[in-house]
Amino acid sequence: MSDLEQIVLSKGRKFLLRVESSHEAADYEKYEDIRNAIWGFPDDHLSGTRNMMCENFLAEGSSLFIGTFAEAEGGGFRADGAHLAGFCYGFVGVVDKEIGFRDAANLRFYSQFAGVRREYQAFGLGVLIKEFQRDVILRRFGIGTVICTYDPLTGVNAHRNVHHFGMDVLEYRVATYGEYGGFLNRSDVASDRFLMSWDLRRPARQGSGPPPPSHRDLRRVLSVEVRRVEGKTARVDLEVVRDVDLQTEAPALLVRIPRDFYRMLQETDVDDPDVRRIPLDWRLHTRRVFVSLFERGYKVVDFLTSEGARPANFYFLSRG
Repeated sequence: MSDLEQIVLSKGRKFLLRVESSHEAADYEKYEDIRNAIWGFPDDHLSGTRNMMCENFLAEGSSLFIGTFAEAEGGGFRADGAHLAGFCYGFVGVVDKEIGFRDAANLRFYSQFAGVRREYQAFGLGVLIKEFQRDVILRRFGIGTVICTYDPLTGVNAHRNVHHFGMDVLEYRVATYGEYGGFLNRSDVASDRFLMSWDLRRPARQGSGPPPPSHRDLRRVLSVEVRRVEGKTARVDLEVVRDVDLQTEAPALLVRIPRDFYRMLQETDVDDPDVRRIPLDWRLHTRRVFVSLFERGYKVVDFLTSEGARPANFYFLSRG
């Protein structure tokens, strides 16, 4: 097996992590299919299959396609769309546009897509895919920095990007992608994003768990209550922002986000305007909080999950 493939075992199942190396355009159709299956937004499509083939760094371009394939029934692996459980895609870019590609130190890799099919989301593939992507970029591209974006209200992404990999938040971007719909977004909730920088040579944090005792008494910027509402599929308990306190000058703060923002988006997709605006309120309140705190010198240090009957997600920020 070459350095473009790796077999991993996760929770009793085997998966093949594989860099796409095909020179046949039809072999790239599976990446557009899985992208739409995960995000459910056909307007936001990848390039055509011929263009994707040409983009591949193993062909004429600078793009990297990685697929994660579930072991076939009876054993062995088939690198086809029927067994494609997850994928990631990105390409080489530059930091300083004036320097461009003339200096290798000015290069960085932009990771645009990373996703896992719903039926495979319990196997930890999101972290495994990114770890394999990191190794390939270091070995084959010789680049030490990855840039990506993600929705700051999504705890699963915050845990992976901030807590596990230790990525740095560079800036808060307002409505990055305009009106963005599908399964994981809603067109009436602005597509704000954190712009992240990942130092590939920095070791990932080991382990996870509840915040250290010293964090439990930190000042909380958002006051939140749990409200039972009529959701799209059932009566559900959702976190609602009650108040925002930006008057503090404490050296360290906690900023709470929803436990499951994706579920919140889906369950509040109803006609009742008070219920429907719950995720929008989260977006607008946290936008104001992060923009204000970043302007005052605070930085995201970690992402934490409290334990108890109602677990809660928090960004840990500090200044100084």
